[in-house]
Amino acid sequence: MLRRFRDYFTWQLFKHFIGIVIGAAIVSFSINTLILPNEIADGGVTGIAIVLHYLFGWPVSWAVLLLNLPLFIMGFRMVGRDFLVFSVVGVSVLSATLSLTTHLPALTDDTLLAAISGGVLSGIGMGIIFRSRGSLGGTDILAVLFTRKTSFSVGQILLGIDAVIFIVAAILFGPEVAMYAIIYMFIATRVVDLVQEGLSLSKSVMVVTSQPQRIAEEIMAKLERGVTLFQAIGAFSGDAKQVVYCVINRSELSQIKEIVRNQDPQAFVAISEVPEVVGEGFSPWKGH
Repeated sequence: MLRRFRDYFTWQLFKHFIGIVIGAAIVSFSINTLILPNEIADGGVTGIAIVLHYLFGWPVSWAVLLLNLPLFIMGFRMVGRDFLVFSVVGVSVLSATLSLTTHLPALTDDTLLAAISGGVLSGIGMGIIFRSRGSLGGTDILAVLFTRKTSFSVGQILLGIDAVIFIVAAILFGPEVAMYAIIYMFIATRVVDLVQEGLSLSKSVMVVTSQPQRIAEEIMAKLERGVTLFQAIGAFSGDAKQVVYCVINRSELSQIKEIVRNQDPQAFVAISEVPEVVGEGFSPWKGH
């Protein structure tokens, strides 16, 4: 039993490491073939390394490693051990893959196209790294340290750091560099969320109805989906009600709306996007 657990644990760590390597390689490819050739800024420690590269010609790979080193030392006692270890792995692999992909040719000289494509590629790479429990740098650690000294949240501090980097880039290289950087970061952030949460192919449906049992039975019979009933009380009327709750695939939405309409035309229906569903009838727990 213990041996099986040890093997599983080792396999999980190996999968995380492979994910970090793949993600870092994608981010490095994006930086060296799209971002650097078109002089687009970035956020975080990588953004600082890119600015230093534009100013002094320093290799981005070494700058990323050297800038993160003091932050890792500062965060050694301040952040969780697992987070720190995976951050060190993520940054080390990113530095190595940046060095290996340095001489790849630029894919385009269209700056807008590079910002958009780079945002998509970097977002995919970062999303894979985050799903593998990795991290790409010390600004995350710096933000955690600052939250213990100030009243700002981690998100606010990270946003502030990126804003300072973009302002410096605008002053040194012109406002267009910062504008393209904002486009790049916006797209990358959205793609990271998409990679982490998956395509929204599911919907949650909540029905407030006077016919909960009939609607639930028909959903279970026709769609073969599990249904949950909640007890509720109308705030205005004070009447006891039941709420039917169900998660379905997008393709089943029209069917469930027809079921509700046929059983209770006066029902109140709320439909929401569900980024990810794990469990019976949807994605298995394996890999999560």
